[in-house]
Amino acid sequence: MDSTTQQRIDDLIATSPVYVFMKGNKLMPQCGFSNNVVQILTALAVPFETFDVLADPEIRQGIKEYSDWPTIPQVYVKGEFLGGSDILIEMYNSGELREKLAVALAS
Repeated sequence: MDSTTQQRIDDLIATSPVYVFMKGNKLMPQCGFSNNVVQILTALAVPFETFDVLADPEIRQGIKEYSDWPTIPQVYVKGEFLGGSDILIEMYNSGELREKLAVALAS
């Protein structure tokens, strides 16, 4: 990934405490995994921003290198990569996600 793409990703993540790189957007997810993430964050009443990787091939590939994670969606909390759909589902079901978000958003 070139430095311009890395800087764009850094800048996007910095715009919101919770940021999701996904297929589609929070109003219209374009895959089931992205929809899962949107539903979980919405259920927790967490404000978040999204980036539609389908609209930008450089970011779509770059985010995979940035996080060293091969799949999308990808969720970042306060700049830290949290995981994708499966990880969020596990964290949500265990209650860990609610706690982590409460701490992150309170600081």
